[in-house]
Amino acid sequence: MARAAVARAVLLGRAAATLTVVGGGLRLSAQPAPLVAVLALVLLTTAVALIVLSRHPHVVAHRLPVLVADAATVLAVLGLAGGDVAFFSCAVGASALAGVLAGFWALVPAACYAGLGYLVAGQVLGAVPDAASLAGFVLAFPIVNVLVAAGAAVATAALAAHVALSVNLVASAQRTAAAAERARLARELHDSVSKTLRGVSFAALALPTSLRRQPALAEQLAATVSAGASAAVRQAQDVLDGLRLDDPDREFGVTVDRICRRWAAREGIPVRSAVAGGDLPLELRYELAQILHESLENIARHAGAGLVTVELAYTRGGVRLRVADDGTGFRVPAEWSGCHGLTGMAERAAAVRGTLRVESGPGAGTTVVVDVALTAAAGAPS
Repeated sequence: MARAAVARAVLLGRAAATLTVVGGGLRLSAQPAPLVAVLALVLLTTAVALIVLSRHPHVVAHRLPVLVADAATVLAVLGLAGGDVAFFSCAVGASALAGVLAGFWALVPAACYAGLGYLVAGQVLGAVPDAASLAGFVLAFPIVNVLVAAGAAVATAALAAHVALSVNLVASAQRTAAAAERARLARELHDSVSKTLRGVSFAALALPTSLRRQPALAEQLAATVSAGASAAVRQAQDVLDGLRLDDPDREFGVTVDRICRRWAAREGIPVRSAVAGGDLPLELRYELAQILHESLENIARHAGAGLVTVELAYTRGGVRLRVADDGTGFRVPAEWSGCHGLTGMAERAAAVRGTLRVESGPGAGTTVVVDVALTAAAGAPS
């Protein structure tokens, strides 16, 4: 694809240069018919080549047929215009195209074009009286073919290497993102669904024995299995809903606003949000979205709030998420071991090397603040 794009650029450049010199020659020539024919030939061949390269870019892999067809165009221009500048322009363009398609092997056709150019230059100088003053200028033209072919080969090789490196970097980033998503999903399933299913499994193992010896216990175990299965289904649904909270194709601020609007519409509690522009690494986006979601759910369950304020701001070298409500508040315990919601949010913050702080008091509302250093989270806002 890269070679096809460069080849199209070379063809357009050659056509522009040839048409410029032919257009200038039309005013000076006593016989404009050959130049008009060159003009038509260049326009036709360039249009056909561009159409073919646009629809079938893989044709550049067939180097020999392409270069032979291009050489036929150059010879046709020579036959129509003789030693006119149009021939030299076409020959230089053909050398550049050969450099794009064949690399340094293009020096072979470029040398042929140069040799042909010297023959044409000799005829031109022989036909012009007192041509000594033009000799240096005319004889310098053919060597340009070799220089252009080498330059095109180097430039195309560098472009191909750059494209390959870019593709590898993108592929690596995609693999890393996919691995991170798998790791997050595995952690979510391990922390919720797998623990519930383990409990269901233990209850199910004890059920056959209890059926024979302790029917009442068997009934309780059966109820436990049923409740556990239902809980696992809910937890799996919560995991899937959490994975859908964020849209990585948009700025994270858009995700924050969407979470706030949906929660406010569902709970009937207004949310005032102040969100800074910018983007964040995927893993950090995911954890912050989950913390915001859990904070809002805690407010709906416990706070009795009339107004919620959500702020997302970029601090010096980091990002801060702040969720505050004007609800009843509570006395924050020194240890959060009994507060599963706070513990879960703190673990999410720690997963991206951040910290979670909770400020509250009876009747004073609650504020949850998450601070993450962007360098620690392996990224920065773009």
